[in-house]
Amino acid sequence: MKQPYKLLVVDIDGTLLNSRGVISAEDTEAIARVEKAGLRVVLSTGRAAMASAWVLDHLHLNGYHIFFDGALVINPASKKEVYVESIDSDLVRQAIDFARRHDLHFDLYTSTRYFVEQESWAVDIRRQFFRIQPTLKNLDEVCRQERIIKGTVIIRTPAEKALAIEFQNKFRGKLSFSWTTTPAYPDVDFINVISPKVSKGKALEALCAVLKVPMSQVVAIGDGVNDVSLLKIAGLAVAMGNCVEELKSVAHTVTHDVDHSGVAEAIRRYLI
Repeated sequence: MKQPYKLLVVDIDGTLLNSRGVISAEDTEAIARVEKAGLRVVLSTGRAAMASAWVLDHLHLNGYHIFFDGALVINPASKKEVYVESIDSDLVRQAIDFARRHDLHFDLYTSTRYFVEQESWAVDIRRQFFRIQPTLKNLDEVCRQERIIKGTVIIRTPAEKALAIEFQNKFRGKLSFSWTTTPAYPDVDFINVISPKVSKGKALEALCAVLKVPMSQVVAIGDGVNDVSLLKIAGLAVAMGNCVEELKSVAHTVTHDVDHSGVAEAIRRYLI
């Protein structure tokens, strides 16, 4: 080990998953070496736990992980939650109404399920790329019956983008919006809709308190705006070469891009 780090926190899309929607052999091997050396590896993603299951399986990871941009910290195997921040049900109902009136693709998530009202190209992406199956149900009923942790608006045209911005402005201060992309679908924006109390940084603090790991012993790697709060508090903050400019300003260092196994390069350079 090059430094006394105890925890490696890694984003998924644009960090581990490249433009072909796969994790490189180099990154896979590097993660395995980190675990073998005795460090914990935690995924920190805007994805739901169910959409991250195959990544966890591929990397042979267990334990606690951060999902929904930090709204949920859970051990997917045991279902034990460390931290959760759901969305106020009245705000969820208002968001559903806005999406319907403006014909926006809007879905809802609980800790274990993904809900939509109808089939669409956006649902096809969820099936094909994120490997999750929807539950088709009236979203008003879902809101009444379930604890909603995240909603998502999915857009790909300038007109849809304008509506999404209007949506964001309407709920400014009441809901938090993080715009994310994945290299596999560069023309599609996935807009996570969560409680304004949520951030990956807060989730990491909650997890580290349980694991009794000081922030100085955390290495965090990410590429998006939703990783800013994460990298701000990590002992070693690593931005991907393909990251947004905002992330570079809070990172201690920049590694290779996702298509050149930036995670493996960072591990080689700073950990093992």
